[in-house]
Amino acid sequence: MATHLEEGKKAPAFSGTDQKGNKVSLADYKGKKLVLYFYPEDDTPTCTIQACNLRDNYALLRKHGFEVVGVSPDDEKKHQKFEEKFNLPFTLIADTKHVILNKYGVWGEKQMFGNHYMGVHRTTFVIDENGIIRKIFLRPKNKQHAEEIIEAFKKQA
Repeated sequence: MATHLEEGKKAPAFSGTDQKGNKVSLADYKGKKLVLYFYPEDDTPTCTIQACNLRDNYALLRKHGFEVVGVSPDDEKKHQKFEEKFNLPFTLIADTKHVILNKYGVWGEKQMFGNHYMGVHRTTFVIDENGIIRKIFLRPKNKQHAEEIIEAFKKQA
């Protein structure tokens, strides 16, 4: 399953609560480039690899003008533990009711070992200063995710 959203179109407005209990919305990032990444679950192997790659390259992403926000169906407490355990410097939004996940078309049927279940399709959206989706990564390279984001924008520049 792929998202229904397209590059070059306006990103859907969203608001949610982060790991510290603060309200966060797309409007907070007006005038900034936003890496909005959706992932299945805190503290699982692949999600941790992806988050730690973004953490390790956070200064570089910021230098290129990017802010980073992660979204998963986990609650605030789980996000807080994940942030503390791995020293994550960015915002994690708790979307327990799947409102943002559905708006971005990343919640849907998945399959593992022949079993079908509902879950998050790991997807990253890069949204520009004006709220336009500039890049969608349907299958992020988790170990090199920050690098692939920066590389994609070098080509667009």
